[in-house]
Amino acid sequence: MSNVAAPATEGPDRSEAPAHVAIIMDGNGRWAAARGLPRAEGHRRGVEALRRVVRASHELGIRYLTIFSFSSENWSRPASEIGDLFGLLRRFIRNDLASLHRDGVKVRIIGERDGLESDICALLNEAEELTRDNSRLTLVVAFNYGSRQEIAKAAQALAREVAEGKRDPASIDAETLGAHLDAPDIPDPDLIIRTSGEQRLSNFLMWQAAYSELVFVPIHWPDFDKPALESAIAEFARRERRFGGLVAKTAS
Repeated sequence: MSNVAAPATEGPDRSEAPAHVAIIMDGNGRWAAARGLPRAEGHRRGVEALRRVVRASHELGIRYLTIFSFSSENWSRPASEIGDLFGLLRRFIRNDLASLHRDGVKVRIIGERDGLESDICALLNEAEELTRDNSRLTLVVAFNYGSRQEIAKAAQALAREVAEGKRDPASIDAETLGAHLDAPDIPDPDLIIRTSGEQRLSNFLMWQAAYSELVFVPIHWPDFDKPALESAIAEFARRERRFGGLVAKTAS
């Protein structure tokens, strides 16, 4: 874990880019408050940052980009703010889906869809269906997502298989449980970035983060850009060179 205070002056070699980067996009509200702007403006600027980072991810050779779009705990926020967030999601999919598809981006959604408004579910389904055959970059959107809930749901599915006589309890191991998570075909993140200086996972990809490198940056999400992403990747590459990758991590 580390803080990265400033963007690197030189970007990382494309060959050193992690295959899978996950980002906790934090700080929209604080960015807006520091400028005397409404929180909704911070969220709007956060969408602009997302566009920049999706484009930069492909340019840097990242194959999977996972973003924490809406946490299952976000329902405790004021109704007006939730409405703003959902409005931005609607506009992002309606306005950006065609360009994402044109650029070869595959969209995947993880998280609970039960209880969401029908038009939101339809938009999420449309994004996945339209882009399902794309292969340049996979954008995984964690929406109405919580890692504890994901793990509990996987455990429940295995418990039902045992109760129905379809599975021996002794056959359940880490690999089996992992196969019942929301996107078992997507590799675990190599690098998890959290913006805005907070240093915690906040119920995000806790199972998948077992061997991820964690980089925390003081930049609020609306200010995050390609140089900031390059700086985080450079830190990741330094650690990989220093420790020799996953083998050294698992052996330590």
